[in-house]
Amino acid sequence: MEHFYLCIDQKSFYSSVECHERGLDAMTTDLVVADPARGKGTICLAVSPSLKKKGVRNRCRVYEIPGQLEYIMAPPRMQLYIDYAARIYGIFLRYLSKDDIHVYSIDEAFLDVTPYLALYRTDARTLGLRIMGDLLNELGLPSSCGIGTNLYLTKIALDITAKRTRDRVGFLDEALYRESLWDHRPLTDFWQIGHGIERRLHSMGIYTMRDITIADPVYLRKVFGVDSEILIDHAWGRESVTMQEIKAYTVNRHSLSSGQVLLRDYAYAEALLIVKEMAELSCLDLVDRHLVTNSLSLYVGYTKDTLPPSRGTITMTVTTSSSRIIASYFVKLYERITDRIIPIRRIILNFNDVIPEELEQFDLFTDPDSIIRDRAMKRAILELQEKYGKGVVLKGMNLLPEGTTRERVHQIGGHKNGLA
Repeated sequence: MEHFYLCIDQKSFYSSVECHERGLDAMTTDLVVADPARGKGTICLAVSPSLKKKGVRNRCRVYEIPGQLEYIMAPPRMQLYIDYAARIYGIFLRYLSKDDIHVYSIDEAFLDVTPYLALYRTDARTLGLRIMGDLLNELGLPSSCGIGTNLYLTKIALDITAKRTRDRVGFLDEALYRESLWDHRPLTDFWQIGHGIERRLHSMGIYTMRDITIADPVYLRKVFGVDSEILIDHAWGRESVTMQEIKAYTVNRHSLSSGQVLLRDYAYAEALLIVKEMAELSCLDLVDRHLVTNSLSLYVGYTKDTLPPSRGTITMTVTTSSSRIIASYFVKLYERITDRIIPIRRIILNFNDVIPEELEQFDLFTDPDSIIRDRAMKRAILELQEKYGKGVVLKGMNLLPEGTTRERVHQIGGHKNGLA
């Protein structure tokens, strides 16, 4: 039986939500979602379709918007967008079981409509348009829809084909894909091909999907390893993974990450405080999830890309969630990899290979009782946060002027979460 999938994406989701909240047309209103308190150097989280038509690129900085353009600047409201995403999912559930829905991002989802077409006595295009109509009429959200006979073609139909149609609906099967997109450029328009992969393909004389299909597979494997098989399959429009396999997939290894872009240039010593703050908050997350780790990674990005970012990994002699121990290792790693002169603008902490806390391990120099007390204190803090809010307990370092925790505990994804 031939499968049919939909991939529905909300156009400029954040800006569309802000327009709907103001009673404005999301397709004709000039609006950007950006925090004016962060200055003109802040990134626009969303740019409305009408501004894009005037040459304003997505994810630009405020100062890059031409001065002659008049537009609304809407501060981000992350909790509001999460609430809208839940309502979008509720609309999907009217038509499909949750087992046939894969949420790809906050504003994009794959739907396996194969078993529902006979039930509703319709075709995939009509069903897609019906769902899009509900999203527009009830939430004020314009959307686009890709339809395909496999998940890859569905995504390409959304990203490329739907942009060429008046109703923002695109369809692809393998034959149409080869007929219409084999010679499409640039390659970065295709799912999972970034600029790095594109550069390597260009160095091999490959500029289109058709070129991949006639390239030497042995050479492709030499350059891209096992990923070459995915490249070749996608060049032919093939994808073997189904919705059921996505739902059943579990990973054997897990990690936790925390990152932030600093609002100004931070000196070496100032940024070290941020690392300590982030380590403390991340350890709370470990305790909350009943996880431990023995491997840490750190990424430090510099102002205006004056230097390549610094990266490093360190293995601890214990497997733990203790913030006292973990913070000390992050300090060692920071001192080892970070340039002491160039100002810093981005920091990412990663806990590698996290495992259940029942598998916690100590070395000969660690006092287990101190670890137990540390975890009990963390759990008490988590209970207080649950009852009174995340900012109820702070450390002295959080009160220093360069600290960011006081502000970040009231944010979602590093942005304001207010509903008003």
